[in-house]
Amino acid sequence: MTLLSVEHLTMAFGSLVAADNVSFNVERGSIVGLLGPNGAGKTTVFNCISGYYPPTSGKVTLESRDITRAPAYKVARLGAVRTFQVVQPLKELSVLDNVLIGAFLKEKSTSKARGVANRCIDLCHLSEYRDALAGELPIGIKKRLEMARTLASGPKLLMLDETMAGLTSTEVNTAVELILKIRESGVTLLVVEHIMEAIMPIADKVVVLDGGKKIAEGPPREIIENEQVIKAYFGEKYSKRMKQERQNGPAPAHS
Repeated sequence: MTLLSVEHLTMAFGSLVAADNVSFNVERGSIVGLLGPNGAGKTTVFNCISGYYPPTSGKVTLESRDITRAPAYKVARLGAVRTFQVVQPLKELSVLDNVLIGAFLKEKSTSKARGVANRCIDLCHLSEYRDALAGELPIGIKKRLEMARTLASGPKLLMLDETMAGLTSTEVNTAVELILKIRESGVTLLVVEHIMEAIMPIADKVVVLDGGKKIAEGPPREIIENEQVIKAYFGEKYSKRMKQERQNGPAPAHS
């Protein structure tokens, strides 16, 4: 069953078209990767879905409800929440208080909100930082804090914008495990990621953008062999070499 539908989404800033007629669906309970090289339009699409930009044209629906021009706070209350590439926690507040802010989006009772916040803190492996000031945390922990804060709002769709950027390999592995746990809890995920290796093993479907346009969509095993995707990430010369190797086998090594 489709949870999110993006239809012919276009976002233009004057003469610059950052997203050009982009369409895809996100099925309930799935992990969908939104990939592409730098400047592909991934974050622009996120901003349009989450209500930060009203798109120039196109339509976005969440559970068949039109949210195309709904403000960000209303989109969040309807169940679609997102993180940001540059994390900005409330530095002078503790981890618990930061996550409480997310819980208060839907919970009116302080005791219930605190219970929700503590569960999200535990899920995101932040228990030892519960009382620490958010501004004093390293970047990897801050990114987990942002995930905990968004989870506390009770989302149906969690949109992660390059959550793994700038992390060590160990931190990336932790983030991947966390994404899988979040999906197991019943939350659908749409994940913007520049690092293909991080999301390919766990995504049910991948949508690839380049220059604002969708160039591929499908299961990871198909996308990774798509010539347009290889060209977008590695360049035309590499794409031609890969095509030749598939036809003739690898070129012999030179001594």
